Amino acid sequence: MGLHPPKIETFDVAAGTNTDPKGFVRAVEVYREEPFGLYVSRPMVDHPTLTHLRSWLLPGLGVRVTDFSWRPGHERLQDHYLDIVDITRDGTTWWTEDHYIDLVVHTGERTEVLDLDEFAEAVAAGVLDAPRAERALGTSHRTLAGLAAHGHDLDRWLAGHEVALTWE
Repeated sequence: MGLHPPKIETFDVAAGTNTDPKGFVRAVEVYREEPFGLYVSRPMVDHPTLTHLRSWLLPGLGVRVTDFSWRPGHERLQDHYLDIVDITRDGTTWWTEDHYIDLVVHTGERTEVLDLDEFAEAVAAGVLDAPRAERALGTSHRTLAGLAAHGHDLDRWLAGHEVALTWE
């Protein structure tokens, strides 16, 4: 994919918008705040493989959990996609800074770790500084270990953190 700085995304609840890392502002169908995080649901307009995105931003865990809807012929065998992120908030605006490492949960079977090559390249180039890199590695290891200890079941792992995700 090539070296790039961490991707920053903005979630403006008051405006009902989501600004992606490339600066495109998208309308959000549903925002819902819970004590443990923010739910986002929006269509993926003009996306070649996806029709809809549903995500939970979970700042206490340092992850963004996403459930995608795929266009016919582009389906992937996965249950949840987890981005390792820093999540910040000011009032009704939330931000994520993606730290390259992703986890793909196959419920009851396994969890895959993706994009370690991008992570290593960003750290080596100084694009991701040591404190953020260390935080990302720690978060990914804790998350992977927690998922494995709960049979690669996201909901079971999250229940131990008093998090119950609902999807619309």
